[in-house]
Amino acid sequence: MTDPGTILQGDDAAIKASFKEMNDLPVDWDLSDKQVEPLRKYQTTIANPAAVSGPGTFLRKAMRTIRFEPTDQPGWWLDRTDLPHTLPIRVGISNVWTTGQIVSNIVLRSGNPHNYVRMVEHIVSLRMGMGIDNLMIKIDSGDPPLFAQGSLDLVEAFDQCGKVTGDKPVSYVTVKEPVTVGGAYGDFITLAPPDDLENPQLTVDCAVNFKTAIGQQRIVFPVCEELTRMASVARTNTSYGKMLYCATVGKLFADIRNLGYNKQNVSIAGKNRYINEPRLLHEGKPLEAVWHRAVLDMLAAIALIQNGRFVGKIKSYKAGHRLDCEMVRQLYLNQVLVPLEDLS
Repeated sequence: MTDPGTILQGDDAAIKASFKEMNDLPVDWDLSDKQVEPLRKYQTTIANPAAVSGPGTFLRKAMRTIRFEPTDQPGWWLDRTDLPHTLPIRVGISNVWTTGQIVSNIVLRSGNPHNYVRMVEHIVSLRMGMGIDNLMIKIDSGDPPLFAQGSLDLVEAFDQCGKVTGDKPVSYVTVKEPVTVGGAYGDFITLAPPDDLENPQLTVDCAVNFKTAIGQQRIVFPVCEELTRMASVARTNTSYGKMLYCATVGKLFADIRNLGYNKQNVSIAGKNRYINEPRLLHEGKPLEAVWHRAVLDMLAAIALIQNGRFVGKIKSYKAGHRLDCEMVRQLYLNQVLVPLEDLS
């Protein structure tokens, strides 16, 4: 994509300048020619339940458990088992409470103000790549577990579950023309219709640009189970400066004082080098940050489109959770989502 199309939010000139800046970046890993399965016709759920546990994300001394269960309800749901009189939270943009203040993350909430789940992105992002349409996620608190291997533990839990295909058709949605939202830092996200209507897919062109050893990274790929599995090991990244902040001034805040991040489960980058070993190298260049950004963060927001699975092209540059969720909000506010069959 060379044009942002209709700008739903943000400054036109700034977005166009960032568009050119991203297009001038080399693509570090181009998987656009990878062959993927055609779109599924019928909805799926899991065949058997499975559970996985780990230390809390925001309270590291507590063990937290997630249990995947099959459901006939359409969509993905989060059910707080410690709040027995509350209803499950539908994974959808209408239930986004906040994208975090000190710690950037997507928080979903519904009904009772205590009925929330934080840091849901690394869970719900898998809706886009694992081929599971309907899922009940039982969780014993609002603080999900944090794993040393990103979301790989969750992917492996799905392997234990298996899949069941039902008789209800899958609904696919897209946009008729490119639409863009832009932020205040040269960040933007663009969604566009698929190029090939005979074999439509969800494809991603994603780039990050950090003032640390992470630097500039760009990947292009189709969303599929194989690449979701590969990217699931990508950890959240932070700078060495933020790590020092958390170890000093940050201890004044409960969210940071009890945060479960450590050198195993987060990638730490100094100005000129990584503090710990980066993952997902391609031709000698670490691409962990951009894979995490694309698959485990950005696609989590796309998973918030609850009236169908989005199919088309996504272009993202320097964006984060707040802009991701704003894009999905703008899709609904401007009523630009259409059934995929409307383009045929």
